[in-house]
Amino acid sequence: MTELILKGKQAKATALILAQAKTKAKNEALQSLAVSLVANTATILAANEKDLAAASDNGIRDAMLDRLRLTPERIVDIAEGVKQVAALADPIGEVMHMWKNEAELTIGKQRVPLGVIGIIYESRPNVTVDAAVLCFKTGNATILRGGSEAFHSNLALVRVIRDSLASSGFPADAVQIVEDTSRDTAQQLMKLNAYLDVLIPRGSARLIQAVLENATVPVIETGTGNCHVYIDSAAQQEMATKIIVNAKASRPSVCNAAETLLIHEAVARDFLPTIVSRLRAENVEIRGDEAVASIISDVIPATELDWETEYADYILAIKVVPNVDAAIAHINKYGTKHSEAIVTDNYFTSQKFLQQVDAAAVYVNASTRFTDGFEFGFGAEIGISTQKLHARGPMGLNELTSTKYIIYGEGQIRE
Repeated sequence: MTELILKGKQAKATALILAQAKTKAKNEALQSLAVSLVANTATILAANEKDLAAASDNGIRDAMLDRLRLTPERIVDIAEGVKQVAALADPIGEVMHMWKNEAELTIGKQRVPLGVIGIIYESRPNVTVDAAVLCFKTGNATILRGGSEAFHSNLALVRVIRDSLASSGFPADAVQIVEDTSRDTAQQLMKLNAYLDVLIPRGSARLIQAVLENATVPVIETGTGNCHVYIDSAAQQEMATKIIVNAKASRPSVCNAAETLLIHEAVARDFLPTIVSRLRAENVEIRGDEAVASIISDVIPATELDWETEYADYILAIKVVPNVDAAIAHINKYGTKHSEAIVTDNYFTSQKFLQQVDAAAVYVNASTRFTDGFEFGFGAEIGISTQKLHARGPMGLNELTSTKYIIYGEGQIRE
């Protein structure tokens, strides 16, 4: 606990400095960081190789190894994300609205940093950079606690970040990492109320649930992704096939990948043979209900558990439904309020789906894989919030701010 208290004190002191930082200086520091990340590619990859080797020895499946793996191209992409954040408008100090009340006070609502943000996450070392730069741009100090599987990668990335920020004249303690990856330390971080203003978990359903159940620090829930694609009776077959193959197979380990395909009974017999063939060409295992099995005889029978599961793997459950209402009911029962899609040429059906599906992102004729801060134009993201308070969907810069009221008077007193 001593280590966490020290980091908390350092973060609290640093947050006061960051809150006053000028936009130009922050942007220049981020541009320098992007250069530093690419310049340190060899060091970062060497650390990542240690994590990959350990994960492979521990029998981690390929889809999860992909989440962990860094390459020169991925480091360039991460650096580009840093540059994009630097190019975005700085929300800090923005006065969103100003008015006069009956007492002739001028009242404004201004964006301010949250303060100190703790982030608990797993597997994906790119989150280390995403979280650090978004928090830095919004004037927040950050305490990171990554998973043991990415330990060496995270340490290497944080060293680059801290050295680069210090070279740009900012406190290195703007970004800190907890090196003890034990469960006890995670539990302690969840209760660091004296220093953390908010805690954001990013990872598996188990991790997020543990944080929600144990944290005394306010939590922003970033969701697991039991995402669905519904193919309507008015869908175009080739479009529908391309969308579900992309949503499932382009990167199955991420939270915006589809886990269940729902298909209208009117087109199931015509569409499924082609869809299943294309999915199997991508090594996707198919699990289907009885109606699917009557069309594709060698599917694995789906169980109730399949409708509830975020596989994060090359597995897809398929269910035949009688209409869009049944699809919506299924999604609202089993979905995690992350990302849902409908494929249809019927405008009225698409509008019903958009209005009645309860999720952070709802698509018409597009893959769920677009739920991403970078794709939405926010730069990097801190996570996909599936809750409804404060923030929902991809969390960019604005979602890492709070507000305060600023009031100008001329000597008024309240009668």
